[in-house]
Amino acid sequence: MASRKWIPVRAAQGQYSRQAHADLPPGTFEREVSKEGFFGPAAFFHHRRPPTDWSAFEGTLRPRAFNLDALSASQDSPWNAPTVLSNAACEIRFWRLAEDMPALARNADGDQLLFIHAGAGDLFCDYGHIAFEAGDYIYLPRGTMWRLGAEAPVSVLMIEATGGHFTLPDKGMLGGQAVFDPALFDTPVMDPTFRAHQGALGAVRVEIKKRGAISVATFGYNPLDAVGWHGDLAPVRINVRHFRPVMSHRYHVPPSAHTTFVSDRFVVCTFAPRPFETDPGALKVPFFHSNDDYDEVLFYHAGDFFSRDNIDAGMLTFHPGGFTHGPHPKALKNMLSQTRLRTY
Repeated sequence: MASRKWIPVRAAQGQYSRQAHADLPPGTFEREVSKEGFFGPAAFFHHRRPPTDWSAFEGTLRPRAFNLDALSASQDSPWNAPTVLSNAACEIRFWRLAEDMPALARNADGDQLLFIHAGAGDLFCDYGHIAFEAGDYIYLPRGTMWRLGAEAPVSVLMIEATGGHFTLPDKGMLGGQAVFDPALFDTPVMDPTFRAHQGALGAVRVEIKKRGAISVATFGYNPLDAVGWHGDLAPVRINVRHFRPVMSHRYHVPPSAHTTFVSDRFVVCTFAPRPFETDPGALKVPFFHSNDDYDEVLFYHAGDFFSRDNIDAGMLTFHPGGFTHGPHPKALKNMLSQTRLRTY
């Protein structure tokens, strides 16, 4: 996030906790109001009742839950996959691929992130070949030509940095190896599988997305015909099972601590399994918050999201900016105590 000189305030009134997310005044519920998501200055209110305890809600700010598993139709091109959410900075699609892509894809609108929700196969691109499986993030720099070969039906959450780039977060005092070591990034290789793929196709179509429209370039050969490359730009792959999330047994860390990739106007976080907080006064569920600068979108890949009811793998929830949200009523019973030792 950009460095800003915020208006300096250090103040408090009434009953309050001296430490955010811990040791709340008895019988109160905490609500955070912050700037720039969880990256900027914040105020913490202590309410007598849950801040989302309304009896009715009208208007466009209502939250939504999408069951992406209901999008059962397979598409042979990622550009035919339905767009679930989009704005000027980001586009999210959910793509099902039943068999090998017949054409190559190329995104000229922005960097592309593929999260493999289910399935396995091979990615072929300008840089070579890399195998993938469920739980993989695959980063594709803008302009990369690529194609997926599916060993088993594949489900992919696609996130585009429209007009922008994906970078890594500044991990500060934690050091560059926190959460995951960049040495875990795998890059494509020009191995025998890649060389066999170069001659396996006849005429090849390349579907190029620019300004939201698709153009098609047809080659009489496979244009993934490079024999070598060098530089400091390439696709990478990393699996979520390698993540070692930042946590504190005495403090519920904010979502920003789980940031995986950063773009110009949004971040991608990964909430990997972790132990619950054990300090008696520490919150053990996400705190209520009013995030007015960003929309929040959560995709549920696996496990049990402990602060949500009736949410299954393959679902996606959308919390518009300006909408105060937090744990569901059942989760509030575990606000200061959990029956399990860890999330999963």
